[in-house]
Amino acid sequence: MTTLIHEEITKEILGAGFAVHGALGPGFLESIYEEALAHELQLRGLSFERQIHIPIHYKTVLVGEHVLDLMVEDKVVVELKAISELVDVHRAIAVSYLAASRRCVALLLNFGQPSMQFKRVVRQTQPG
Repeated sequence: MTTLIHEEITKEILGAGFAVHGALGPGFLESIYEEALAHELQLRGLSFERQIHIPIHYKTVLVGEHVLDLMVEDKVVVELKAISELVDVHRAIAVSYLAASRRCVALLLNFGQPSMQFKRVVRQTQPG
């Protein structure tokens, strides 16, 4: 049986997401879901940070920054959406968030559907 990286944390985050979606349903702004999810994560005893600014460098020049919605237990990046459908570009953005934050697991949570959609994204690190 294969163990997923940060499996227990991601299960708790997904449980919190489903609880929020079950209570609120679709139709709200991402900021509403972020606030509700933060409350639910706190109730579940998970540590997290919100709206984390990650600097992006090209060679030695600072060229911008990513803003992560949530970082849970300093291990899992959580990106929230309230859209009609998750598409490939959302996965690509999650991979770039993982690279910038030097983490390996992200969850994309989409509250914009009748049932919450989610994608687990894992960044493969290079050996060496």
